[in-house]
Amino acid sequence: MPTAATTLTLDLWADIACPWCWIGETRLKAAVARLRGERPDVRVEWSWRPFQLQPQLPREGVDFATHMRGKFGSDARLATMFGHVADAGAGDGLGFRFDRVTVAPNTTDAHRLVLWAQAQDDDAAVGERALATADALFRAYFAEGRDVGDRAVLTELAVAQGHDADAVRAMLASDAYELDVRDGQRDAARLGIQGVPFLVLDQRLAVSGAQPAELFDRALRAALDGGS
Repeated sequence: MPTAATTLTLDLWADIACPWCWIGETRLKAAVARLRGERPDVRVEWSWRPFQLQPQLPREGVDFATHMRGKFGSDARLATMFGHVADAGAGDGLGFRFDRVTVAPNTTDAHRLVLWAQAQDDDAAVGERALATADALFRAYFAEGRDVGDRAVLTELAVAQGHDADAVRAMLASDAYELDVRDGQRDAARLGIQGVPFLVLDQRLAVSGAQPAELFDRALRAALDGGS
């Protein structure tokens, strides 16, 4: 007799403009892949939860270099920070190119696109299209330096993920998922989430930050085993 599937829910708060979110999400996905290899009976359901590190930015974004100097100071300090992130990401196969980034974006529309993609999922792969879309946005921003606040760029990236261009344009031209983005921020505040990435497993276990893969492995197994 086949074994009944065990469902594991993963709620991931993240921001497209957060480099550590790309690293953390990549490590988490690798841990999930390992788990599925060992436990084919486990069904994983992802939920993307919007979090904006800088919701106050104008919708068109601002100059990246000027903005970062205003937040963190000298070019030397920025070079050290960017180098640290790039080194961390390289170990997970991620190629950060901060020298290509020109715009610090408001990520509202990027989050709306991910949430819209999430709504296109079927019951067989809950959250998978959202993750694929988020990955495309992370890569476009951090590896290619593209403006992920630009709706033309978002549409192009969504089409590359198999979405219909007219449907994406219509969604972005509407106010769809605007409230969901605000609710994601509000829910994060209610839960005391002050930084991302932030993972909640089965609505009871939490992992904060881009932790090493081994920690994500342990957290997934603890959630399945009913641990804390």
